[in-house]
Amino acid sequence: MAYYSNNRSPPPLQHPVPTHPAYIPEPPATPNSPQGYERYTSSPPQPAPYAQHQQPPQQHMHNPGYGQYQPMSSPPRQVPIHGQMPPPHMGGPAAPVDFSAWGINDATAQFGMQLGSNAVAAGQDYVTKNIGGLIPISLMKHHFNVSNYYVINKIRLLLFPWRHKPWARRSRRSEAGQAEWLAPRDDINSPDLYIPLMAFVTYILLAALHSGLQSRFHPEILGVTASTALVVVIMDFAFVKFGCYILNIQGSSQVLDLLAYDGYKFVGVIVTLLAGLLQFGRTVYILVFLYSFLSTAFFLLRSLRSLVLPDASATASPVSPAQRSRRITFLFLVAMAQVFYMGILVRV
Repeated sequence: MAYYSNNRSPPPLQHPVPTHPAYIPEPPATPNSPQGYERYTSSPPQPAPYAQHQQPPQQHMHNPGYGQYQPMSSPPRQVPIHGQMPPPHMGGPAAPVDFSAWGINDATAQFGMQLGSNAVAAGQDYVTKNIGGLIPISLMKHHFNVSNYYVINKIRLLLFPWRHKPWARRSRRSEAGQAEWLAPRDDINSPDLYIPLMAFVTYILLAALHSGLQSRFHPEILGVTASTALVVVIMDFAFVKFGCYILNIQGSSQVLDLLAYDGYKFVGVIVTLLAGLLQFGRTVYILVFLYSFLSTAFFLLRSLRSLVLPDASATASPVSPAQRSRRITFLFLVAMAQVFYMGILVRV
């Protein structure tokens, strides 16, 4: 062993280079553990701190955890974990997803796509046969074809129908040459189902709020209020439909039109409930209710006139004077019956 001479100056001091511990103890062996481990490092190899002709001090020679750095000759190989796909190479095309790892092959995927297509086709066929036979889907879309401008002006018309003119619905010629009504967004006099549906939901929420302010709210009130409102709409619809059947009044999309006209009463009911919530007094509450009823009745008188008393050019057979008198009486009965229906609805 070589010894250093005393007359030689010691080597210059160098700052130690921080490195990760090179020695990693081997984990205990298990029956399913892989054979051997690959050493990974995050820092490049560094030159030895001493000159090549010099040896490190003696006290470091016997330390098994110091100085045993083994440089890597090749980048580490990433072992894919079972059940996961390796990441694509940077800058290259992504590798196609292999569904075989999940037990799905091409035949199974095609079978699933075909099964989903058959289910969608069966659902469309069911809707067309059951619902489309009673209410055509095209007519349903027609009654929901509204705009913000139409909704604002329609609510204004329902609350202040006194000076509105004209009341006749407008029509146009289709591509097949047949006359059809304009959509609600293009005709303010056309009935829609959007406002009645939104007013129906708003009425239920206001009734629940009114009950809550009186400290008698219960979740069942929502169901009871909705059931009551639905029964009132069905009663009104059945009365008008029965009168149209007795008087031989026919028309296209009559079911949806009558449902729309029956649902417009909820706008006046909502105004009455708001007057009660603001606590303006019983006199103001009664006056608001009477005004809402009169505006709804007047609106129905003018709107249903085109349905009950159509023009002679729009019907195949002219209406006799006796039939016209009966239809006018029926129209007034429908308008006056709104005070009974709205009286039920405001009692929440």
